[in-house]
This record gives sequence, C-alpha cells and structure tokens, in this order.
Amino acid sequence: MQITLRTAVPEDYEFSFEAKRQALGPHIAVRWDWNEDFQDEMHRKRWSERPWSIIQNEEQSIGTLSVEEKEDHIRFGEFYLFPEHQRQGIGSRVLRLVLDKADTLRLPVRLEYLKWNPVATLYLRNGFGVVSQNDIHFFLTREPNAS
Repeated sequence: MQITLRTAVPEDYEFSFEAKRQALGPHIAVRWDWNEDFQDEMHRKRWSERPWSIIQNEEQSIGTLSVEEKEDHIRFGEFYLFPEHQRQGIGSRVLRLVLDKADTLRLPVRLEYLKWNPVATLYLRNGFGVVSQNDIHFFLTREPNAS
C-alpha cells in the first residue's frame, strides 16, 4: 500500500463530492436528511475556498483531503475516504503525512468533526485533544511533536 496525495484539479470536483456523500453522508443522515442541493452548495463553497488533495493508493483515487497551512497552525479538514477504504490504516497514514509536516514546521494542527462520527478514535490516538465543542462538533488541536 502506497498512500500519496496529489493536488486536486477542477475536474476532481464530482469525485470529491461523491467521496463526501459516501463517507460523511451516513453521519449527516443520523441527524438530518441528506439534502443534495444544500450539501453540493456547501461543498462547492469549500472547494473554491480551500486547497484540496486527492488521496491515492498506488494509482487509485480513494478519497479527498483539504489541508490549509496558516501562519500559526495547519487546518486538517474535508477528509473523506470511500467506505471500502476505511478501517485499513489508510486514515492513519494520511494523517501522519500532515502531522509530520506540522512537526517539521512546529505548528499545531486543528480540526473539527461531528460528535457522533467514529473518526474520533483516529484523532485521539494521534495526540489530538478536544479544546471546545458546540452542539454538533468537537474542535481539536494537536501540538507539534505530540504523538
């Protein structure tokens, strides 16, 4: 297994939205109905505002990720793996790529996730701690070299 990230291009939009639909859709549907138009609008907005990568295993595209390097932190988000690629250690490998870079830059990594999404275990075992929450999300930070 060789996990790499490649810069997304405009033609990857539909792929990225499908990755969101399959990876996050079931977790959204727990609380709300999946509204295709609303989700597409939100995804399109984020697609235009953030840098995106396509997660690949060998040559196969298996998910998406948005990582923003800011002056004082790195934002890890829009992390969607297709269900058939989940729970195989791929998420840990992708996260490790970002954490290694953050450690080199000596920057904390910040993220958020839906409270009922089981991805929590991935983040907690990689040194993230909850810094705040609202009704829907946990907000986490991982300091450099915290693993």
